[in-house]
Amino acid sequence: MSGPYVRLPALGLLPLETTTEDVGAERAEVAVLPIGSFEQHGPYLPLMTDTVIACAIAREVAAAFPVHCLPPVTISCSHEHAAWPGTVSISAATLYAVVRDIADSLRRSGIDNLVLINGHGGNYVLRNVVQESAGSGTRMALFPGPADWSAARDRAGVQTPSYSDMHAGEVETSILLHDHPELVRPGYETSDFLADDREYLLTLGLRAYTESGVVGCPSMASAQKGKDLLAGLVDSFAEYFSLLSPAKSPASADARRGTE
Repeated sequence: MSGPYVRLPALGLLPLETTTEDVGAERAEVAVLPIGSFEQHGPYLPLMTDTVIACAIAREVAAAFPVHCLPPVTISCSHEHAAWPGTVSISAATLYAVVRDIADSLRRSGIDNLVLINGHGGNYVLRNVVQESAGSGTRMALFPGPADWSAARDRAGVQTPSYSDMHAGEVETSILLHDHPELVRPGYETSDFLADDREYLLTLGLRAYTESGVVGCPSMASAQKGKDLLAGLVDSFAEYFSLLSPAKSPASADARRGTE
């Protein structure tokens, strides 16, 4: 494509040629919905960073577990980034409604379990969606949780503390360096900026604490760390899958093989 535009990367979810018969033959009991954002990530990472990361996690999960991958939600609640050009948000009420509608539609088509793979920390409302799903007919989970990220960070040898590595830092840059290095522009090596005192972030927005939009240490990022982070998250997903689809969990399969 000519001009200033570039093709979006292949995010690695369902192949474009997938048909309804293909999905029916899979008989997946668990769907995964990547939820990203469209917001600034400093001068070296794209606006689509959180969506790329959520899709990378979903793709790796789908390679290890029999789940039904959905297309990503690409715009979410990024209001704290509104001071930077390019950031686009929807309201928490809209995101809530979209996710609930997707869950209802999946249930009508025979899938009663939905995992929200969240790539943006500002999507606080997703916790409420999952909490309120009890008794709705759809069992939901929010992934990755804090413990999942912590285990993955330890496995990858991430050096920046999680609170300090808030935005466009070591973790996010590492995952993109591994998954889509062509999306990472030069400059991350010299863009470290820490702002641990963010007490009024929700009131003032992120611009009150960083001019560049970066909060973290991207200079410590590496493709190997990104690969190890994703591998760690896949390991953590096993417990979620066993809760939602115990008959198809790896542990159940191992147990069945042991009795044969």
